[in-house]
Order: sequence, then structure tokens, then C-alpha cells
Amino acid sequence: MPVKTAPAELTAGDSALRTQYLAEVLELLYPAPCSTEDRRGEAIAEYLVVPDARRPRLLVPTTSRRVAAAAVRRYAEPQSRAARLKRDAVVAALRTGASSVLLRDRIRITGPAAESIDGHLREALGRELSVSIHIGPARANRKPVLQLISPEGETFGFGKMGTGPLTQRLVKAETAALTALGTVGLSKLTVPRVLHAGVWRGSQVLIQSALPVWLPRAPLTPRRLTAAMLDIAGCCGYTSGTLVGSAYWAELRGRLAAVTDRPEGVALSSAAELLAAHAGHTTLRYGAWHGDWAPWNMANLADALLVWDWERFTKGVPTGFDAVHHELQRRIQASGDAEGAVEATVRRAGELLQPFGVAPDAQELTALLYLVDLAVRYLTDRQAEAGARLGVLGTWLLPVLIRRVEQL
Repeated sequence: MPVKTAPAELTAGDSALRTQYLAEVLELLYPAPCSTEDRRGEAIAEYLVVPDARRPRLLVPTTSRRVAAAAVRRYAEPQSRAARLKRDAVVAALRTGASSVLLRDRIRITGPAAESIDGHLREALGRELSVSIHIGPARANRKPVLQLISPEGETFGFGKMGTGPLTQRLVKAETAALTALGTVGLSKLTVPRVLHAGVWRGSQVLIQSALPVWLPRAPLTPRRLTAAMLDIAGCCGYTSGTLVGSAYWAELRGRLAAVTDRPEGVALSSAAELLAAHAGHTTLRYGAWHGDWAPWNMANLADALLVWDWERFTKGVPTGFDAVHHELQRRIQASGDAEGAVEATVRRAGELLQPFGVAPDAQELTALLYLVDLAVRYLTDRQAEAGARLGVLGTWLLPVLIRRVEQL
């Protein structure tokens, strides 16, 4: 489960938020009496800060050169040749011991090892390990992400910690999803296994096996992607029925009612009710979906399609949601034009949903319901308040949704 790669250029505000979040993460993972200020005590952990303390993205353990190099090599998949070259330069410096030239900032932690996250995980997993820590960009669902590395330099697990109501719910949901998916006999994709789940100092902890994303990639064909999405859609069975008569619609209306305290929530709820008035008696087929099947949450190898980040997995949604979500996220990533990406995705609804057996009269309805579902998620999670890049729905998603619903 590699982490999401942040944009190459960080704003001053983002840098300040990352620095603040770094302090919060260290306090969480190494609570008092552990300290980053004690210069005389024996160190229980020491980290290099990548790229530096002003723009922290990754904390690399200094346990050994092999461990440090593995932490950087398997931290994320670079999105450009320049980024790969930078990553490889840091890895080479760590392997040879020349890292002090590139990485000047260090964090030294003292205190009782048993009180730290390292000590907890060693006991829970029954093995020696080092922890590398990802410092992500501002998002409502941001949480500490840990890479677990053996003394031999093997990345064998990734960990997530839920620290507040939203992230605790998401970590619990992903634990339940991975546990369930491990029993349904998936044949078209590979998901992580749960290595450990529990609560540590009030935080929900999930440790999952590391998928081999560092192996050579293979081109991903639309046919293979669709087959994997169908594997998930049917993994818990299908049901059929009208939209307004479905459990899905009842649940969605409940979520909509919870966000009508904000103008965007009122507009979204009105659009959803108008959609149901126009097409609520259309028959849909309901199955499961990953919930965030985006290009950065999967890796295609010659013999396996690896998919991670299952915290949004849900049963009983209109079939084909994953295909629409993947298309939208792919277009936003490629163009940066979020509103244009929404419009283009809805226009392709028929092509995207035909392999899922969605009837022609239900294709645009399914795509618009997906937009409602995604928008409710953003509002429920308060992504705008958290500073997420696309948190303000009125700048990209809502205009297209409202215009399309009014044209039905």
C-alpha cells in the first residue's frame, strides 16, 4: 500500500501545515515520557526528514543503511522521470552512507521504548521492525501511515492509525472490508491481508500486508480493469429494484439530511430529490464497490492487479460506481480541470457502464447518483474545512450535477 504522491510544488501554507502535522504525529507515536527535546537520553528512534524539516514528507529510520534505503525506495511510486531520478539519488546516498549531503535534518527520540509505536508493534506482531512515517497533505481523512521494515530491508507491512472520529471510522471500516474480502474468493485482483488490528492509546490501528508494488509494472488493459471491478461488484451478491424502493436510496437520503446545515448540502439534497423525481422508478442492480478505485490506489503486474485503500468499501450501491469513479479521478489527475472532468465522465457513462450490464435508461442515472454519493462524502468529511484541494464542491462538482439533473 504505497502512499499517494503529493504535488511536486508545495505552497507556503501547505509547508506550515505539514510541519505542524509532523509535530502532532510525533507526539502521537511517541507520547510522553518520550521526547524529541532530550539530547542526553538514549535514543529509541532516529529519523532523517525527507526532503527537509520545512517540507516534511517522509521520516526515514536510521536503523541501518539497508533499512533507510528500503524506506525511501518503497515509499511511493514516482509519477515522472525526474521524480524517479531524485528518488533513486536519495536511495543511492542512503545505501552508501552519503545521505548527510542530501538529508540534513534529523529527529532524535528518547524515552522508554515500550511506550512507543515501535514497541507496541514489535510486541503485537512478534518480530523486530523499523517504522517509516509518511507525512501527507491536508485532508479531512489524513492519518498517520506507517511502513514496516524488517532488519533485512524487507517492507512487509503498512499501518494506518485512526486518531479522530472520521479516521477511526475509516480504519475500522477498512479492517472489516479486508477481513471480509479475504473470504470471498476474489480471482481478478489481489488485496492486502490483515496482519494486526486493535486499539493503542485510543487510536484505531490496522496493519496490513505489503503488496509487492515495487515489482515491474505491466500495461493495464480496460478489459482487465473491468473484470476486476466486476469481481468486486459481485463478491457479496447482487440485488435489483427501483431507486426509490432501495435500501441504498434510504441510506443516501439519510446522509443527505445530515449535511443540509450548509448551503452546498441544501443544493445537493435538492438535486438528489429532483433526480429521484425524474428517474426514481428506474430499476437498478446493486452490488459492492471499492469506493476509491483511483489510478494511485492500484498497480498492475504481469500476473496480478494489486488494489489497496479499502476504507470506503461498501455493499449495496448501484453497479458500476467504481468504473465512474476511476474515470473521474483519472481525468482530474491528467488535466487538473475538475469541472471538465466531471462533465466528460458523465458523457461517457454509457461506454463506462455497458460492461456492467447497466441498462441504457439507467446509465446517466447511475453516473449522477455516483456524483451525489461522492459529494455527500466530501461534505460529511468536511473536506473543505480541512483544506482539501477539491473540498469546495461549488467550484467543480455541483454545477455539473445540477445542470445535468435539470436537463433530464
